[in-house]
Amino acid sequence: MNINLTLIAQAISFAILIWFITKFVWPYLLNAIETRQKTIADGLAAAERGKQELDLATQRSADVVNDAKQKATSIISQAEKRASEIVEEAKANAKAEGDRIITGAKAEIDQEVNRAKEGLRQQVSTLAIAGAEKILRKEIDAKAHADLLTSIANEL
Repeated sequence: MNINLTLIAQAISFAILIWFITKFVWPYLLNAIETRQKTIADGLAAAERGKQELDLATQRSADVVNDAKQKATSIISQAEKRASEIVEEAKANAKAEGDRIITGAKAEIDQEVNRAKEGLRQQVSTLAIAGAEKILRKEIDAKAHADLLTSIANEL
């Protein structure tokens, strides 16, 4: 065998192998590589969209938290305002109740003073009559006695 013939046979087999690979194998490899590249590109794009959505969701959650804090502050301030209104209302009610009790007590005191004055009038009239009887040392008839008591009581 000749080295030239062997070299030519190897060159022809190599050319057939290259033709076979480029005709039948290479398109499948290129298709698989392109599919893989597309999958990787889609994954990277999805990751970028996910990152943007995460940033947007973080911003929205911060806005919601701030909004909730503002509403909570508003509710607390309304509650404090209502509490002070209730306290003021209770103070006013207590003041009105106190005034009513004081007025009732004053009226009761006035009634007691009037009863005491009436009792004193009766006692004074009884003492006056007793003193008059002792001075006169005689008994007055009952009708004259009653008229005298009534007139003395009216004068006092």
